Amino acid sequence: MQDDAVWVRGVTGIQLHHTTDLQDATRFLSNAAMALRAAHVRTGDDQYSAIAAQLTTMVEETRTLEGEARARMQVLHASDPERFVRCREGHEPWPDEIQAGFVPRHTCRDQCLYHDHDVLDAIMQCTCGQPPCRACAIGGAP
Repeated sequence: MQDDAVWVRGVTGIQLHHTTDLQDATRFLSNAAMALRAAHVRTGDDQYSAIAAQLTTMVEETRTLEGEARARMQVLHASDPERFVRCREGHEPWPDEIQAGFVPRHTCRDQCLYHDHDVLDAIMQCTCGQPPCRACAIGGAP
């Protein structure tokens, strides 16, 4: 494994599981395969369809990995719902992801659906009064 930095898609309010990364990979590979099939149709060049076939195999493999990751996440949800919530909220890393160097999710920009966005049905999800952002305390501002 390399220590390369990677872009992580952030969603305000939750810490995404790597299942989302695998979904993205499946979409990107599928789009590439479709583009190569289109190039084959336009040119008749078989090398495009050969690469598209390789990508289609990769899509299938990535979907399998995604299914396995999703199953682990669902087992966590069923067996330890409190830990699942802590992971989703970004207070601790997902158990099937690298633990070393984990920094909690930035909560400094979270907004309350009820008070900040006037979503009346969200009164039970009020996030006002949460403790200060632990990620800012550990690693600085986002």
